[in-house]
Amino acid sequence: MTGNRTGTTTRSTWRNSGTWRNWAGTVTAEPARMVSPASVAEVAAAVRAAAEDGLRVKAVGTGHSFTSAAATDGVLIRPDLLTGIQRIDRAAGTVTVAAGTPLKRLNAALAREGLSLTNMGDITEQTVAGATSTGTHGTGRDSASIAAQIRALELVTADGSVLSCSAEENPEVFAAARIGLGALGVVTAITFAVEPVFLLTAREEPMTFDRVTAEFDQHVAENEHFEFYWFPHTGNCNTKRNNRSAGPAAPPGRVGGWIEDELLSNGAFQVACSLGRAVPATIPALARVSSRALSARTYTDIPHKVFTSPRRVRFVEMEYALPREAVVGALREVRAMVERSPLKISFPAEIRTAPADDIALSTASGRETAYIAVHLYRGTPHRSYFTAVERIMTAHGGRPHWGKIHTRDAAYLAEAYPRFGEFTALRDRLDPDRLFGNDYLRRVLGD
Repeated sequence: MTGNRTGTTTRSTWRNSGTWRNWAGTVTAEPARMVSPASVAEVAAAVRAAAEDGLRVKAVGTGHSFTSAAATDGVLIRPDLLTGIQRIDRAAGTVTVAAGTPLKRLNAALAREGLSLTNMGDITEQTVAGATSTGTHGTGRDSASIAAQIRALELVTADGSVLSCSAEENPEVFAAARIGLGALGVVTAITFAVEPVFLLTAREEPMTFDRVTAEFDQHVAENEHFEFYWFPHTGNCNTKRNNRSAGPAAPPGRVGGWIEDELLSNGAFQVACSLGRAVPATIPALARVSSRALSARTYTDIPHKVFTSPRRVRFVEMEYALPREAVVGALREVRAMVERSPLKISFPAEIRTAPADDIALSTASGRETAYIAVHLYRGTPHRSYFTAVERIMTAHGGRPHWGKIHTRDAAYLAEAYPRFGEFTALRDRLDPDRLFGNDYLRRVLGD
């Protein structure tokens, strides 16, 4: 089908089927048509048109999920024209932004207004709706995921109606839709809590595996944001502590920052990963070199320049959320498994934390949480490694990240999430015919 549907404007772009691929190249889809609506009215019209034609609907962001959460053979809604800040309420401390706005553009725009999110993840390519719908998070002792900073959102539901929800308006929808997996409707706008921009001092420091795991609880307690990376085949880790600072700002020098963030973290690492994929026997030696390449440094800057980093080396990833008290033991099990196996792992594992939150399908829902994320260079066979890690994670009651590779199904997840039934009941009410369904949602939520 080409042309405009009734109820759309000439700005809404409809295209015949084409191939959509995610960032990592792990998922492709052949939708019957793609549409790039420029307003909530055009989203609603696209949803109604799809229902009339018997086609399912999925909204997609920038494709940074490793799962097929956004894949469809029906109508694929692209976010290209749903961008920009719609409203800033300084008195309330909120900003309302269109759902397709990339996080990097939001962060830059907020900084120009003297504002900031409280916490964020380490990649900013995602759209705000894509990131929040899959539970994207950073690390924090007291501040939680990006979705936990949502104060209201706008949702187009299966009948084409527009639903506004917050803690005061449609609170039962708000409780679930902040991390909705695209199962409840199409998010068209999000209102975030923001605060006056502040400074963070980052302290990055190499540390041994034995020391950082022995002192993990201490580091979490003493720092607002703590994370570390462990390099498989070594006893080496890199730690990062971010804490608020009175200043002055002291960003990394242009040359030193380029060496650390581009030459070593991206350029040299890309070469090492490519060599390791071609000749796996070299990986342990390369890991020892890589784990010692980054030196200790301290710098102070505004939040999005401290929390986030360029990630130009493409990879595949699995991440599990564990009860915080279980994470050190689980990580030690992962290390022991790697050491006794023939696996050759070129990418570090990342460990972060989050406080408990009140979102139904948040990986931190109702419990203090720590995360173990494992990665492999794109194109490297990952099944053996991820299966072995997943076995350890599930033994500790782990919850998989919704946008990262895992094999869990609705039966497992219903046990892992106390409020799982609350979410699926709401889905039954808002989308009884599964207009927003796909194979991934059928597996993780059931029919």
